Amino acid sequence: VQLQACGGGLVQPGDSLRLSCAASGRTFNNYNMAWFRRPPGKEREFVGAISRSGGSTNLAESVAGRFTISRDNAKNTVYLQMNSLKPEDTAVYYCAAKFMGNIYWKGEYDSWGQGTQFTVSS
Repeated sequence: VQLQACGGGLVQPGDSLRLSCAASGRTFNNYNMAWFRRPPGKEREFVGAISRSGGSTNLAESVAGRFTISRDNAKNTVYLQMNSLKPEDTAVYYCAAKFMGNIYWKGEYDSWGQGTQFTVSS
């Protein structure tokens, strides 16, 4: 599956932003979807994942309560809704797909989007 993420930019602390990731090429609902991020100068980290049906999600502690993940299988798209943004959320965000995966998997994924950057700064 090919992934195309978009929605980055510059926002202020406390703002909200939604990233989207469109998939093509394979049956989207066979893939568990996840978001990762790479903050400046740091390693890539898991943000969260959503099950194939969209019924279950798993979010990292650092974003739980502020971020939500959803998907629209009819549109082959997964979303990352980010609220109450903080400067430490600044990163390049990547969507990822894993065939028949689960929401707790933080290892390698089958497909990755190209990454979308956003910065949280006043």
